[in-house]
Amino acid sequence: MKEHIYLKQLLITICLGLFTSCGDLDIPPMDVVKDEDLFNSEGGIKTYFAALYERLPIEDFRFSTDQKDGFNHYNNNIPLANNTGEEISRRATGIKNPAKGYWTNAYMPIRYINHFFETFPQYTSNYSASTIDAFNGEAYFLRAYIYFALVKRYGGVPILKETQSYPEQSLEELQLPRNTEFEVYDFIAEDLNKAIQLLPETSIERGRANKYIAAALKSRAMLFAGSIAKYGTYPDSRCPAVGIPKERANEYFQLSFEASKMLEGKYSLHRGNSDKFTNFTEIFLSATTTECIFAKEYQYPNNGHCFDALHIPTSLKGPQGYSSSFCPTLDFVEMFDGLNLDEHGRLITKDKAGNCIYFEDRMEPFKNAEPRLRATVLLPGDKFKNQIIDVRRGIYTGPIDQGIKYSDDLTVNPFINNNLCKRGVSENNNQLVDIGNGKQMTASGADGYFDNRGIGTITGFHIRKFLDPNLPTASVRLPNYSTQPWIDMRYAEILLNRAEAAIEMYIGGHSISGVDLQKDAFDCINDIRDRAGAILLNNTSDVNIEVVRKERKKELAFENKTWWDLRRWRIADIELNQRIFYVLHPYYVKENGKYVFLRRLDERNSRYNFNVLWYYEAIPSSEINKNPNLLPNNPGY
Repeated sequence: MKEHIYLKQLLITICLGLFTSCGDLDIPPMDVVKDEDLFNSEGGIKTYFAALYERLPIEDFRFSTDQKDGFNHYNNNIPLANNTGEEISRRATGIKNPAKGYWTNAYMPIRYINHFFETFPQYTSNYSASTIDAFNGEAYFLRAYIYFALVKRYGGVPILKETQSYPEQSLEELQLPRNTEFEVYDFIAEDLNKAIQLLPETSIERGRANKYIAAALKSRAMLFAGSIAKYGTYPDSRCPAVGIPKERANEYFQLSFEASKMLEGKYSLHRGNSDKFTNFTEIFLSATTTECIFAKEYQYPNNGHCFDALHIPTSLKGPQGYSSSFCPTLDFVEMFDGLNLDEHGRLITKDKAGNCIYFEDRMEPFKNAEPRLRATVLLPGDKFKNQIIDVRRGIYTGPIDQGIKYSDDLTVNPFINNNLCKRGVSENNNQLVDIGNGKQMTASGADGYFDNRGIGTITGFHIRKFLDPNLPTASVRLPNYSTQPWIDMRYAEILLNRAEAAIEMYIGGHSISGVDLQKDAFDCINDIRDRAGAILLNNTSDVNIEVVRKERKKELAFENKTWWDLRRWRIADIELNQRIFYVLHPYYVKENGKYVFLRRLDERNSRYNFNVLWYYEAIPSSEINKNPNLLPNNPGY
């Protein structure tokens, strides 16, 4: 009877609209749901799996670092990209640690999956062998996905292959110790190998697993394990459940490489449009491109998200007034090819004499940039929804006969001198400035930056990736009006996984018979760069771990991958500590009708710091109180 109660709770969750409408499900009333009601028919099992898919820990549009365990929150207050320097936010002045205690919510679906494995064999006479294999394969995939979410947060966790029941089992039997981190990764590999073997090549339905989706997850998880082995600490005397022996790094890298190779010829980079800019924007608006491997889809009104409302430029905001909460940094923009950068990789905005360079318009500094940049970031002066994105910090009204000089010493910066420069206080107090010939211009444009920082871009940029160009202004609002899919796995990530695994093995002196690992990484990176419109690498010797990592940061930006990459590479404390990110402010020059740009640190002086404790999350104290065998807690806690 205990299992029937748990199953009742599971089905009630489905009826709340998390996955599909209960009106579409042919199931008996909730108070009489039993195993036979579910496992006797494909419809019942579909219902069972629907709730499990909905509970997958996908860090999507609805994942927020400040809510519960982070998942399925209607309002993405602070995305993971805010933690990495890809973007900064008016809503946060530094890293928001996303550790929210996912542990408890992970073991609930694991219990349901284990219950399926224990119960389904009693009903297999109702199904064909291929159907049985497919259902079992999906269950292995789902369990592996959840365990990967656990291990990348906590390191070693208890591996449960059977359901636990009290009082049928004693407390001593229920209080399992943690497995080691590498035992969990091995278990994930084992489950995914079974899933790959059992699942069909094409999904039974869109949004459900198949053989290659399982291989894609293996590519991702084993790469993570290899990085932990190479860059992490093992053994750690403070906690034996974390860390992986360094000698296993190449083993995991090879598993990732081989899993990535499985998808070759099954998926491909999207190249459906000859215009590389348009082509890249299309990837994130459809779950049916040749690149999309696994996606989470949404429906208005019950299960949408709010990405557009929180990222749209101010001039295109909807009736609720939300806009531009999260803005890409100049540090991120400067990674892209085709910009005029100095020897330090910084955008050149001054000549050698220290005078501002004049530009005909705000898009001129980006005219030769790789198309992927413009498809990822809305640049100042760019167009969206047939409208100019009017980003301006102010209007310079001072003399220019001896040039305009500015220094990083802001106390002598002419742009903050009210006698030389006019700036908008706010959207509603954006003074009009006479610019000659009977014309006037708002000081800070329709999209800011404004002195009060309450609205408008704070960096000079907006995110373009994911924005729906066809969403009506009336629907740019919270909470469920945006419905573009979250592409959880796409082929570009697989190529990047493959390139990274290959170059790591090459560096580590590891070889695979018949494979030139450096050449393989070179080919993968150039395939991505060609699609992006970036400059191709010339020689295999051009590819190294820094090149691969930079390409990964550009290609997968704002897809909630960089946070985990910085953690698994163990460089988050190096890249993010005591860091203030750069912004780019365009200024219109009244005297000549041209633009100049001020490259400066974030005006708010928001300083980032990463605590090394965060490479692992703490085991929740509530779980330790129930099971003291989980001790010791992770290092530093």
